[in-house]
Amino acid sequence: MANKSLYVGNMPYSATEDQLRAMFEPFGPIAEVRIIGDKGFAFVEVPEESMAAAIEATNGQDMGGRTLTVNEARPRTEGGGGGGRGGGGGRRW
Repeated sequence: MANKSLYVGNMPYSATEDQLRAMFEPFGPIAEVRIIGDKGFAFVEVPEESMAAAIEATNGQDMGGRTLTVNEARPRTEGGGGGGRGGGGGRRW
C-alpha cells in the first residue's frame, strides 16, 4: 500500500500534529505528519487509494477559524526561482 503526500495550507499557527492526524485518520493510517515551522502549512502522508476522498472531505473545512486548502503535494523542484542577472547591458571598451 503506497502513500501519497497531501499539502495542507492556511492552517492556524496553533495547529498540532495530533489535530492533523485526527482529521485525516478516517481515511486510513497516517504514515507521517510534517508541520512546516510557523508557516501555516503541513504535509500529511495518507494511503494513495484514499487520497481523493481525504482531499474532498477536508479541502475548504474550517480549522481554528481558517479555511484549509488541501491538495496533492507537488514534487519540490530543484534549483528554485532565483533571479540571477539577465544578459545585455555591460560596458563596451
